[in-house]
Amino acid sequence: MRVERIKKERRDLPACLKTDVSLLDELIQRYSGKKGIMIPVLQETQDIYGYLPREAFERLSRELDLNLSDMYGVATFYAQFRLKPVGRYIVKICHGTACHVQNAGTISEALEEALKITDGETTGDGLFTLESVACLGCCSLAPVMMIGDDTFGKLTGRDAVRIVKEIRLKNRNTSI
Repeated sequence: MRVERIKKERRDLPACLKTDVSLLDELIQRYSGKKGIMIPVLQETQDIYGYLPREAFERLSRELDLNLSDMYGVATFYAQFRLKPVGRYIVKICHGTACHVQNAGTISEALEEALKITDGETTGDGLFTLESVACLGCCSLAPVMMIGDDTFGKLTGRDAVRIVKEIRLKNRNTSI
């Protein structure tokens, strides 16, 4: 049986949503002509944009002579790389053994309900991305979550929701 591929029509994005690939100029100049650069180039590109936009892949491939499929292979293999924009705050909920037996699932459910997103999604305002992780290495604090570099332990669902509400309120009262 033959399967036909469905080609997706590529639409041009409005100017306000296009990726400014000129931000890569300095990076391209620094790595041009060097070997073994793929991972550091992808890391620095993600530092610039917060994720790895398609347009950046295309420019880096052209300018640094990197194979596009190899770049996507590396970016999809390593968990550190993101292919979609993420929120300003990444909320990581531990689901390791210690957290699991201490009801980490209720924390995830409470946050999903409060933020109106599911695991891996970002809130409409771009403030939070929810992410389940295998282990945060804080078993004595189970159940635990991290937001940025801050760790919150011995949580209940109510505690977790209170924390993200406080962050949201703080961001409304300051310019982002």
